[in-house]
Amino acid sequence: QVQLVESGGGFVQTGGSLRLSCAASGRTFSSYTMGWFRQAPGKEREFVAAITRNSGITYYADSVKGRFTISRDNAKNTVYLQMNSLKPEDTAVYYCAAKVGSGWRSGYDSWGPGTQVTVSS
Repeated sequence: QVQLVESGGGFVQTGGSLRLSCAASGRTFSSYTMGWFRQAPGKEREFVAAITRNSGITYYADSVKGRFTISRDNAKNTVYLQMNSLKPEDTAVYYCAAKVGSGWRSGYDSWGPGTQVTVSS
């Protein structure tokens, strides 16, 4: 498995931006499909975005499409989530995840501890 650590969370006003980073260590980073998930208080964890091993394809939840951008730098073993036009409903703990094999919405077997994002109204 790969070890993951998120950073970049914080407090921002509605309409603001944040960039989350997820640093990976362990096995070869470029072997993994990488994803971002989030969990709001009292809600189940939900898929946010994913990116394939060589950055060829990206996937987004409908709720963030057009506002969030996932990217990766395999040379730096890092995946990013640029979040623009933030809304109060984006408030959640954001998790980075990694998987091998096909698919992009589920089946992740390595997870980071999470980083809190709070958007004020």
